[in-house]
This record gives sequence, C-alpha cells and structure tokens, in this order.
Amino acid sequence: MIKRLLAATGIATLCLVSAASAAENVEMWVRSGIGDAFKKVVEAYNSSHENKVVMTEVPFSELVQKYATAIAGGQAPDALSMDLIYNPAFAAAGQLEDLTDWAKSLPYFNSLSPSHVRLGTYQDKIYGLPLSVETSVFAWNKDLYKKAGLDPEKAPDNWDEITANAEKIRALGDDTYGFYFSGGGCGGCMIFTFTPLTWGAGADILSADSKKATLDTPQMRKAVDIYRNMVKKDLVPAGAASDNGTNFLTFTNGKIGQQSLGAFAIGTLVTQHPEINFGVTLIPGVDGKPSSFAGGDNFVITKGTKKIDAVKEFLEYIYSMDGQKIMAKYGSLPTRGDIADKVLEGLDPRMQVGLKAISVAKTPYTLQFNDLINSANGPWASFTNAAIFGDDVDGAFSSAQSEMQSIIDSGQ
Repeated sequence: MIKRLLAATGIATLCLVSAASAAENVEMWVRSGIGDAFKKVVEAYNSSHENKVVMTEVPFSELVQKYATAIAGGQAPDALSMDLIYNPAFAAAGQLEDLTDWAKSLPYFNSLSPSHVRLGTYQDKIYGLPLSVETSVFAWNKDLYKKAGLDPEKAPDNWDEITANAEKIRALGDDTYGFYFSGGGCGGCMIFTFTPLTWGAGADILSADSKKATLDTPQMRKAVDIYRNMVKKDLVPAGAASDNGTNFLTFTNGKIGQQSLGAFAIGTLVTQHPEINFGVTLIPGVDGKPSSFAGGDNFVITKGTKKIDAVKEFLEYIYSMDGQKIMAKYGSLPTRGDIADKVLEGLDPRMQVGLKAISVAKTPYTLQFNDLINSANGPWASFTNAAIFGDDVDGAFSSAQSEMQSIIDSGQ
C-alpha cells in the first residue's frame, strides 16, 4: 500500500513538474506608445493562461533597426508587434515564420482586416496577421460649426464644402482656424491623412506592382490645389508648414474646426478632452468618394522560435471575443469583421466610423516604404511640403516623381 502511494505520489509530482515546465514565457517586443489596448490584453491573457507574455517596449524610432540587429545576433524575441508597412521587407529577408497554413485554418481568417493581411503577405505566403487596426478619418468641431452658423450635425461630403466651412470658421477670428494638417516633412502624417484624397478618386502614388512611381496624376494635382488654396486663404495655422508630426493632434486644442486624424484620436478625445464636442466621418476623395489609410501593427513571429505554439495561443486569445473587447475598450478597432458589431457594443458610436473606414482603406505595398514615404528627407515628405507650401508646384511633382522612381529602381 505504501509503495503504491509513493508511486502514485511520484507520478503526480512528475505530472506537476511536467506541467510547470511546459509553461512558456513568450518574449514579445512592441513599439513605445503602443497604448493601453495591447497592454491590457497582455494582462488579461497572463492572468488566465499558464503561458505568459513578457512584453518589452522599444522606442518606435529604434524598433525596426533593433529587431534587425537582434535577428542577426540570434537574440530576437519570439514575436513582435510590427508596423504593418515594414512587414513585406522582413518577410522578403526570410526573417519571419510562414503562418500560411495555420492562418488559413482559422475559422475567421476571411474576416480579418484585409489591408493587414495583404501587407503581411509576401509571394503568396502569410508572414503577418493583424494585431491593432488603425484608420484615418475626418473630424469636425461641432461647437465651432455652430458658432460659425453651420449645421453641427451635418458631416461635410466633399472638399468644396470643407473649404467653405473652413472659411466661415476662420471668420470667427483670433487663433481659430478652419483646417489643420502636419505638413512639415511628416511623410507618415501625410500618407495617412492626405493620400486618401486621391485613393478615393481611383489614383495612387505607386503602381499596383510597386515598380513605378505614379505620383503625378490629375487627382493628386487636384488634392494639392485643395490644400494650397486653404493655406493661401489663411485657413490653416502657419505652424502646419513646420509641424513634423509633433502637433498631429492639434485638433484637441479646441481651436481647429476640421482635421483628418486617426481613429485612435476618437478614444483620446473622449477620454482626455471631453470638453470637445466633435463628429467624425470618412475622408472624402477629390471627387467625393471616401477612402482611408489602413495603419496599425501586424503580429509577426521570428523565424526559428521554439515557442511558436505558445505564440499562436496568445494571438488566438487576442482574436477571441474577450480579447477583441479588451482591445476595443481601450481604443483599438476590431481586427475581426465578423464580430466587430458585438465587440463595439456599448462603446462610443463614433468608433463605428473608424470601423467603416476599414472597408475602403488602403496601404501602399512596397519593400521600400521607409525610403520612399516615411523618411523625413524622403521624396514623399519633401513633395507634400514643397507642393503645398512652396512656389514651384510643377518642380515639386517632377523632382519627387524622379526621386521616387530612382529609389524603386535601385531596389530591384
């Protein structure tokens, strides 16, 4: 009897040790400023699962380089929250796990944010899946609309209306302005808020295969004219010309009548600036048809990690109803379209506009996104600043078109 008891105890102890040793600590890097949504979902997962996620924040400006260096040195984390625009380059370099079969086996795969899946795909294989979804939207200050004699409940449908509204708001005087944008060489800001004007009208700055720069189009010329006109009429604060993105949320000061923003700003305004009465709608294209930039992060897994099953378990938790609700509660749009309405139940109804934008949103697909678009000294950032604030519009188009094509050709 004693021998049997000891044997049983030994087996039980062995099982406990095995269970304990089976638990994994998943090392995951995220960009600084990722916000509460992801932090809260990590907390919830860690409190309800044997496996744990150990999250490390890395400064946004250093994350891509640090990850590349860590991969080269064999010190990379198991997973990463990566700005989706960089996904193709890391996939092309063979540094990410191929998730194709597992991703397509998920019953909700076809409802995942399409732009994120597209940017996570390289040569028909999936290397990244949506983690946090961001879209760009158009916001207006309802109180300033009312003061200017405008209908505060009516969203503007086109840029003629936006410009006319801006003029009436500027007529209120002092430091109240009708429109704002970060135009001081902030390529990321302007791809996010300005390019939808052309996308909605069917044009783009890159060809479908990303091998040609297609910047100089009638639609882009018209978009530039709209912004130039508002600058010329003093409807935009002078500081916009030098704003490198630091003041991207200028709308929160209550002195800006209209601005294109990220859907994340809805949560910021609601929680941190309840004094601002605002509305949101989709960004109209130059012909009135709306579009949006699909931004945010993809979830990628480092090639060769031995914890791939634990990483997948965590991502499936994020995609669960509980995970999606936690993310949405703290400002992230749902990544799953099939349960989006349920996820957003009880939250600020303006979040629905950010969700609606997903269906018309785009993201440029290129292995050279940083050199072409995000770099403060790159052709896109230089172009938007020169074309909107400078004197030589034709020169700005010609120079940017040529430089973009040169960067593309050098990478072939």
